[in-house]
Amino acid sequence: MNILAIGAHPDDIEIACAGTLAKCVKRGDRVIVCHASTGNLGHVVIPPDELTKIRAEEARRAGAMAGIEVICAGFNDLDIFDNNKEARDRIVDIIKYANPDVIITHNPDDYMPDHTAVSRLVFDASFTATLPNYKSKQPKEAKLVPIYYMDTLAGVNFNPTEYVDISDVIDLKMQMLKCHESQLVWMLEHDGIDFADMVKTCSRYRGYQCGADYAEGFRPCQVYLKGTTQRLLP
Repeated sequence: MNILAIGAHPDDIEIACAGTLAKCVKRGDRVIVCHASTGNLGHVVIPPDELTKIRAEEARRAGAMAGIEVICAGFNDLDIFDNNKEARDRIVDIIKYANPDVIITHNPDDYMPDHTAVSRLVFDASFTATLPNYKSKQPKEAKLVPIYYMDTLAGVNFNPTEYVDISDVIDLKMQMLKCHESQLVWMLEHDGIDFADMVKTCSRYRGYQCGADYAEGFRPCQVYLKGTTQRLLP
């Protein structure tokens, strides 16, 4: 299968579903991670142009650890809006390029504008990308496929209906997260948050909910034609 995970920022996927994606690679799937934005505003000291390069390299290293292809849609932080054609077409072309059998993205009800805008863009673009007569840079249309929403930060207002046991890849997930050093160090120094500890604790909590040591939670987008009888997550 082809798996496409689209997050807003270069560390969002590692936080919410890196364990699941690593397991997808292990079962033979082609996995592509797309960061919608460069993450250029994610620091109070490092200037945006320099941070863009740092975070791109952090994301590349994290993906390489699990055999994941990493791409970026090229938005700047807080420049992602879901109600314009240019932004939608950018995501349309990413979906056409990946030709996924399943898409993972942010929950529509999340804590910050980039996350919620990406969620809505993915929903819109996942349909638009299937239309043969809708023209964009990528020529061939994609399939209409299920969307799974990944956990919110700290699991706030998110009730999973599907779980993936990531106990055997929790160490890899944490190593991938720790590649994003610019964010982990900044949050510890600026906000007093041990982000790695929080992410691992949330994975442990989801594990308690489903009888695993560590788990990641998801819920499917339940609209017409996006349902399936298959188990798509590992």
